[in-house]
Amino acid sequence: MKFKGFEIETLTNQTPDTENNFNKPLKPDDEENIMIKRRVDINVLKSRVQQEQNKEKKQNLAIFILFLTILGSLGIYLST
Repeated sequence: MKFKGFEIETLTNQTPDTENNFNKPLKPDDEENIMIKRRVDINVLKSRVQQEQNKEKKQNLAIFILFLTILGSLGIYLST
């Protein structure tokens, strides 16, 4: 009597072949190692973030001053 899906014989008495796994190097290729070894200075990153924040602060200040100017001139125009 044959069951569908059970055509493959399984051998549970044999140990798996692990020789191929032992021959593989633990470290990745040289090109990938170069990318991993590059270090980034935290001060450079902080200064870059600070520059971006300064740009945003200047833009926000300019928009705020423009809004106040428009609001002031509109107030003067409507009061006369």
